[in-house]
Amino acid sequence: MILTATSAHAELSAEDLAKIAQNPVGNLISVPFQENAYFNVGPLDGTQNVLNIQPVIPISLNDDWNIITRTILPIISLPAFAPGQGSTNGIGDVQVSAFLSPAKPGAWIWGVGAITQLPTHSNDLLGNNNAGLGPTFVFLHLEHGDPWVYGVLVNNVWSVGPSNNPFGNAPKYNNGLVQPFVNFNFESGAYITSSPIITVNWEARGSQQWTVPMGGGVGKLFKIGRLPVNTQIGAYYNVVRPDFANNWQIRAQVQFMFPK
Repeated sequence: MILTATSAHAELSAEDLAKIAQNPVGNLISVPFQENAYFNVGPLDGTQNVLNIQPVIPISLNDDWNIITRTILPIISLPAFAPGQGSTNGIGDVQVSAFLSPAKPGAWIWGVGAITQLPTHSNDLLGNNNAGLGPTFVFLHLEHGDPWVYGVLVNNVWSVGPSNNPFGNAPKYNNGLVQPFVNFNFESGAYITSSPIITVNWEARGSQQWTVPMGGGVGKLFKIGRLPVNTQIGAYYNVVRPDFANNWQIRAQVQFMFPK
């Protein structure tokens, strides 16, 4: 039996629901709110906060294929980078991913598609005026009776706008992301998780390219009435990072799930 998002959710255990929540291309509507606190950012060692609102909406093409859309809307609080400068608050650039994924997968699940970045920022310090486009894919293992859920999400976004001013707010960019994830689930709906977000700025030089965090956290699936809610919190330390990037990060998430 492979876990799917159907009306059978009412019969699934808390562990099974938690595992479904850990599938980036699961066939159910969900709305995660992910708070990220980045510590010791910039020359003044400030704290940056990013609240990502990340709705996931599946679209059924036919009995065999789904399109899974994942949107990330960041709400950012950027600390001062110079004495006397205030913080900058607002909306960052939205990213939208669309994965083509089998509607009836086996224990190994995959999705492949495209990611776009849109210049929706409310302040020039919070984004880039160039749009972006690139490929994305996800590959994971999820099976009934197996407490482990593990896999990897990968994308790369290239700027496609006409501007190429390195001193303005629209320089070209070429950014990659690799997010391996592993979860061990308990029957109660609790789980242990690690999902570091490794990023690379291909336009930077040498040691300024990579950010590589290590860490993990815990999570718990519970219900408000019949509504499944997935919660988790974790901490990550950047073992590799550019100058003035954060060294520690705390990530907390509440995910509302809407089974069909």
